[in-house]
Amino acid sequence: MNNSKYKNQNTEFSIFHPTYFSTIFQTAKMLQVEKLIFEIEDNFQKQTYRNRCYILGANGKQLLNIPVQKISGKQKTKEIKIDYIENWQKLHLKSLNTAYRSSPFFEYYIDDLKTIFNKKETYLIDLNIKIFEIVCRLLPLKKNYEKNNFYKKEVVNDFRYLVNSKKETNCNFPKYTQVFSNKYEFIENLSILDLLFMEGPNAINYLVLIENFFFPNPQNSHLRS
Repeated sequence: MNNSKYKNQNTEFSIFHPTYFSTIFQTAKMLQVEKLIFEIEDNFQKQTYRNRCYILGANGKQLLNIPVQKISGKQKTKEIKIDYIENWQKLHLKSLNTAYRSSPFFEYYIDDLKTIFNKKETYLIDLNIKIFEIVCRLLPLKKNYEKNNFYKKEVVNDFRYLVNSKKETNCNFPKYTQVFSNKYEFIENLSILDLLFMEGPNAINYLVLIENFFFPNPQNSHLRS
């Protein structure tokens, strides 16, 4: 991966927030863009995909949340440190085992994913980018990225709004078989983990399909405090 800083060039780029096991939609859009930039100069906001994701558990849609150290006032996302007082890594891994151990490709991917839960990254931003790299390797797909070194409010291809966990994506998602499909209707746009465990090597083909099911969002507003 290319970790060089981007400059204020005329080259058109697309900017995203690095998120915790990104949603299927965000993963699809990140893989489709030509020039990927990760936003690290923004102010951190709680209750976003920066430190949470959703999987499908026995009781339905299930939240996995990463605790962060106490924030005083405004603080940049790149400065946010992960809180390990609670063993959230063990809890998240246990949740994945409980939810997906019967899925077709759980055993195929879980050993690679365990590296996320066996090492304690200090900064949330580093963890999220590491996850992005691992997901790209598992798909498999080579995808370079850069990090910004200044905050830019107006960007042509601005996908930072996707960090908002309460904002619906304007997309008609093709259905695929999910765990507990005998109990629940199809739940769209979960974490990329759901797609990987259920579709395996075919996940990349599904992500490509999403481009054809996407309707441009008329208000690509993102969170900024």
